[in-house]
Amino acid sequence: MPTPLRFELLATSGRARRGRVHTRHGTVETPAFMPVGTHGAVKAMLPEQVRAAGAEMVLANTYHLALRPGEGLVAKLGGLHGFMRWPGPILTDSGGFQVFSLPKVEISDRGAHFRSEVDGSAVELTPERSIEIQNALGADIIMAFDECTPWPADEELARQGVRRTLLWIDRCLRAHGRPEEQALFGIVQGSVYPHLRRACAEALVALDLPGYAIGGVSVGEGHELLCRVTDETAELLPAEKPRYLMGVGLPEDLLAAIGYGMDLFDCVIPTRYARSATAFTARGRIRLTHRRYRRDAYPIDPSCDCHACAGAFSRAYLHHLFGANEILSAILTSIHNVRFYQRLVAGARRAIEEGRFEIFRREFLEGYRQEEERRRPRHSSASGGE
Repeated sequence: MPTPLRFELLATSGRARRGRVHTRHGTVETPAFMPVGTHGAVKAMLPEQVRAAGAEMVLANTYHLALRPGEGLVAKLGGLHGFMRWPGPILTDSGGFQVFSLPKVEISDRGAHFRSEVDGSAVELTPERSIEIQNALGADIIMAFDECTPWPADEELARQGVRRTLLWIDRCLRAHGRPEEQALFGIVQGSVYPHLRRACAEALVALDLPGYAIGGVSVGEGHELLCRVTDETAELLPAEKPRYLMGVGLPEDLLAAIGYGMDLFDCVIPTRYARSATAFTARGRIRLTHRRYRRDAYPIDPSCDCHACAGAFSRAYLHHLFGANEILSAILTSIHNVRFYQRLVAGARRAIEEGRFEIFRREFLEGYRQEEERRRPRHSSASGGE
């Protein structure tokens, strides 16, 4: 049977990995950050702009696309690749995170029952249904339907999440109708309990899946616990398979996770923060609506080569656009933030190839924290759809 995905491990620096993920729609250089296109579009950016920023793979959301416009229409119009005019690799999440975040969801071993946010109708999302939707959408990497444990969670709640996650992965595998075209990744749950993470990881690894993800982080547990869970869990995953840390995150979280051996990342932070006037720079985050930028002639980040910075759009201009509620403010800042993240992972890849990842991480954070230390309070991480 043809394989839908192949992973090459090219170099290591400590535990940090430099690799390539080969899919039917192209190759992804890792470590890689995937911009989030929840509804089939990265907010405030054309597909050409996402590609120009350096992104090679994007993420779309099963739950939202199933509700509107429906996976049948997407399939009829060329699958996600044709529908959203993105020729490169696509990953779809299972919808689990979004469903379990709903206020009135009922969860059983069968699946999740809730009301549609579009028309209020009753909806049931099961492992079989999640895979059916993802098969129709046609993404290169699809995710198993899992129970995303909230934070905080006691041990019994986390154990229940692991039990259902393992129960559901078997059903996902049986329901998967396009294994030669779409790589199904399993998701390790277990909250902050090492023995539960280990049990979940060992059961998933025994299934010899094309790739593995760590879920249930970046849900409010904070940087230190995120790092501890990722550190402990990454070593349980096979070295020859790609590893995906879901919903992460801030630059400092990203670099820590790369250091633990993770390969793929996604988060809404770059575009969500952009729409609220927060831009990432080599010296940390800046808030473009702050009065200090009203007459600032510098670009967002003088060291950046994105269209906004290289095109010499000034901080003063962005300050004005946000004040005037112009759509261009979100467009330019989103372009910049997505490019910032792509430059960050590209720098990590080079450093791993040169055997100096920890030096790169330390030097980046020393510069980045100059502006961060001036900002209070610290923004929390953000997962899920936009």
